[in-house]
Amino acid sequence: MSTDITFRKMTVKDIDEVYEIETLSFTLPWTKESFFYEMLHNENAYYVVAETDKGIVGYCGMWLVLDECHVTNIAIHPEERGKKLGERLMKAAIETAKAHGAILMTLEARVSNTVAQNLYQKLGFKNGGIRKRYYTDNLEDAIVMWVNFNE
Repeated sequence: MSTDITFRKMTVKDIDEVYEIETLSFTLPWTKESFFYEMLHNENAYYVVAETDKGIVGYCGMWLVLDECHVTNIAIHPEERGKKLGERLMKAAIETAKAHGAILMTLEARVSNTVAQNLYQKLGFKNGGIRKRYYTDNLEDAIVMWVNFNE
């Protein structure tokens, strides 16, 4: 098991590795073109990648707008799950958001994804409501979660 992990800002060169994790992690993955758009044209986008000697093992995408941060997507490579990398990645994303002036951070999680919800609650996120039929693959509801760094 690799214990050395670094967190850094994603670049265009990382898209192939990130896209592989995306397609292994989600039933409706973002397209590779979406990641190119995020890297090249969305001035609010900031992605943190988690890297070990195996390469990129996870990523977290965020939109930083004024004093808010919206987590757009987060995933760990299936072979690397269960090693607390998701928690370390979220902590790195939180620190990045704070460093960019964010006071609030929000995300959506599937109502069935209690593992993710438990992690977010551990990191201070609170339930903020439900987005009905949010996920288009199966029309599952999303739970909206928020954390206020000033509380």
